[in-house]
Amino acid sequence: MNQIEPIRFVGKNLRVDLRLIADMIAPGSRVLDIGSGDGTLIDHLYRTKGCDARGIEIDMAEVTRAVAHGLPVMHGDADIDLAHYPDAAFDYVVLSRTLQAVERPREVLRQMLRIATRAIVSFPNFGHWEVRWQLLRSGRMPMTATWDKPWYETPNIHPCTIRDFFALCAQDGYVVERWLAADEAGRRTPWRRHPQLANLFGEQGLFLLRRQDLVAPLSS
Repeated sequence: MNQIEPIRFVGKNLRVDLRLIADMIAPGSRVLDIGSGDGTLIDHLYRTKGCDARGIEIDMAEVTRAVAHGLPVMHGDADIDLAHYPDAAFDYVVLSRTLQAVERPREVLRQMLRIATRAIVSFPNFGHWEVRWQLLRSGRMPMTATWDKPWYETPNIHPCTIRDFFALCAQDGYVVERWLAADEAGRRTPWRRHPQLANLFGEQGLFLLRRQDLVAPLSS
């Protein structure tokens, strides 16, 4: 499959979770980025790791921006369009800060691990201490650097915590190969072996998943 030489986003910094996601992806992999925005991660993976990376994005303005930069991004909806991809079409499918905004997050995860060997998911953690404190103090939906829109404007319809996501993976039989919590400043939080502390202090969670029936080693 021929790759398009993209125009580089000169000087553009990767968002913290995208940088951590890129670190989890093996060079030369086939990658689908769901909710790819303007294609920043796709561009980074192509240039730094030689990946065959492509994306789908529901916002047509972002699709247009990505295509204008020569990046292979299509207009699509994760809740609908993943079902059209064949089994094992990719090595990784990425869903960054989008899980909480899809209508059927459980089905989206199932489709991701049908069409790819591994899934990488990041999401804002609704269990962070600042969120809890604002709810306790004011009794109103919190607004933080991560949860930065009022409840009547937010696209987030299924907020979850890091502990919620661990429970869902256990329920649906997904193996968590790697996970970490991070803050918005780009620091990895030091509670990797303590999910309860990560759930309290991590502003976002990042997970690398595979199905239980998949035992293939992770290449590097």
